[in-house]
Amino acid sequence: MTLINRDPRTAQHATRQDVLLALAVTALAVLLALVTDPARRPDALGWLLLIAAQLPIVWRRRHPLAALAAEAALLLPYHALDNNHAAPFPVSVVVLYSVAVICRPLYTLLATSTAMTVALSVMMVVNRKQAAEALRISGWVLAVVFIGIALRFYRQYVAAVVERAERAERTREQEVRRRVAEERLRIARDLHDLLAHSITLIGVQTSVAAHVLNADPERLDRKAIAKSLDDIAETCRAARGELRTTLEVLREHGTRDARDPLPDLHGLVGLVEAARVSGAEVDLTVTDEVPPAAVGAAAYRIVQEALTNAVRHGGRQDLGIRVGVRAEEGSLWVTVTDDGTGTGGAAPGFGLIGMRERARSVGGTLDAGPLPGKGFEVSAVLPLGGNP
Repeated sequence: MTLINRDPRTAQHATRQDVLLALAVTALAVLLALVTDPARRPDALGWLLLIAAQLPIVWRRRHPLAALAAEAALLLPYHALDNNHAAPFPVSVVVLYSVAVICRPLYTLLATSTAMTVALSVMMVVNRKQAAEALRISGWVLAVVFIGIALRFYRQYVAAVVERAERAERTREQEVRRRVAEERLRIARDLHDLLAHSITLIGVQTSVAAHVLNADPERLDRKAIAKSLDDIAETCRAARGELRTTLEVLREHGTRDARDPLPDLHGLVGLVEAARVSGAEVDLTVTDEVPPAAVGAAAYRIVQEALTNAVRHGGRQDLGIRVGVRAEEGSLWVTVTDDGTGTGGAAPGFGLIGMRERARSVGGTLDAGPLPGKGFEVSAVLPLGGNP
């Protein structure tokens, strides 16, 4: 099967093999010339033509049609001199088989029919009896030619199957790499949203506690300090739980059942309460419609990052924030608007990039920018059906 499937032109040590084949075919031709039809044993010129006719075997792989033409040019005078007509049969079969295996079927059939017609015509003029014998065994020659054509088709079929398998393997590897990259990006977005939100709230709550301590040391408001510390502890606990949920996907033996469910619109209340603890006045309006899990998670993360940016960059103690989530025209519309001073001169980060990526992950769009006068608005449209 290896010999059948291998392309003759790409075989290793092809020239050496062809030289050995030429020697073997030459020995067989000499043997046939000596033991068959003693009356037509070749003369000196006949032996020269017969031996020379074996040489085209050496380049039969690289130039099969040229080998066939050289074969015809040497054997036609050989047959015209009425030498032993059986001796050239092996080399003729080898060359015709090479043409059939390597060349296109149309070229093979044209070349074979032309060569056989010319050879039979010459033999018919020289010796009708030998021409009839050659015509009788021409069926075997045609059988060899069609076997070569069939092997060529089979080899092309095997090559196509192998090529499709390799292409499928490459496609599978590319798909695996794409999914890994998407998962890494998702984890990076989750970690960014979680850490940015939690650290911002902890910073604000710590500032509140420090303000209470420094405002009136003589009349220490222990309840206010205790509330700020409890808020910090609660924020840390929530961040730790969400961080554990996010990182469980990196565990080798982790299971899907061990993970918490994706965040959804029900978690917006907790985000708003955390923003209110930091001193902002937050107005929340949420639709009663339950969106798909992926859309709900994307909306949650967008609101989380928008609230974090508003609290961090709002620049006001009495910051007002409006959060609206409504279902309309087959999409979930999410808006987060504040009346602060905008992002100001803050260094650019990954917040807006992450929000846009989350919107695109469910087929939606997101716009963000400062409002006329003052304030900043984030607006996202997330298709409920999963289609943009």
